[in-house]
Amino acid sequence: MFTKMLKNKGNLPVEKAADFIAEMGFEGADLTVREEGYVLPEEVSKKLPRMVEVIRSRGLCVPMITTNITDAKTEHAEEIFEAAAQCGIEYIKLGYWRYDGFGKIKDQIDEINRKIDAICHLSENYGVTATIHNHAGAFMSASPALLYAFLKDRDPDIVGAYIDPGHMFAEAGAQGWEMAIDLLTPYIRLVAVKNYRWLKVTSEHDNVKKWKSQMLPLKEEIVPWPELFKRLKEIGYDNCVSVHSEYDDLDFQQLINQTKEDLGYLRTILKDIH
Repeated sequence: MFTKMLKNKGNLPVEKAADFIAEMGFEGADLTVREEGYVLPEEVSKKLPRMVEVIRSRGLCVPMITTNITDAKTEHAEEIFEAAAQCGIEYIKLGYWRYDGFGKIKDQIDEINRKIDAICHLSENYGVTATIHNHAGAFMSASPALLYAFLKDRDPDIVGAYIDPGHMFAEAGAQGWEMAIDLLTPYIRLVAVKNYRWLKVTSEHDNVKKWKSQMLPLKEEIVPWPELFKRLKEIGYDNCVSVHSEYDDLDFQQLINQTKEDLGYLRTILKDIH
């Protein structure tokens, strides 16, 4: 389980968060190591080992952490890689490079490639795989094709793809997720699970209708999860699946209930596939 909502909505200490994650039936935790996360970057050397120990004491694994790293020169970036390696964490989710606006994309691609090169050195030095998450919107990893361009000719065990079919569906359409997985197959190292739709709502402030994204239960299948996991099985994917549960409109207990339902739904799909 991605721990973001347990921190943001429940404000749970890591001990309580680990209890909830275990009680819901998850196998592990995707721990936030970033501003407002469970571990602040400046405290990573001291706090990450303690928090990993707490989570593991509940019978859970910590195969990955979520960070905001976008540059190896960022303060505490190397400390995060070092601490992750010392804790036996295999994967680090990087942060996002925002699109700077029309006419600038080629220069941005060159700049980001230089930053990825430097991050790759950290990955190699510490034996932890960096991953780039595709995120819909004004982000340089929004397009799966552009993500492929960043990863092409790189070692996927040094820097790989963290695919998010929900964002793929939003950005690339009903068939785009399948083409994206096809294209990114050699690079896929992590999978995020979330499901949402776009709807038009009336703003409370100015009474104007605006488009808004809303999280949906996984069983709603805006993303066709059974088909998607069949494709992942076909390519031999057998690694982490991080359930995001980013239900901002639910209270904490509703969040827990919905997450349990989502996890049960995923397990049913996986059982049917196998």
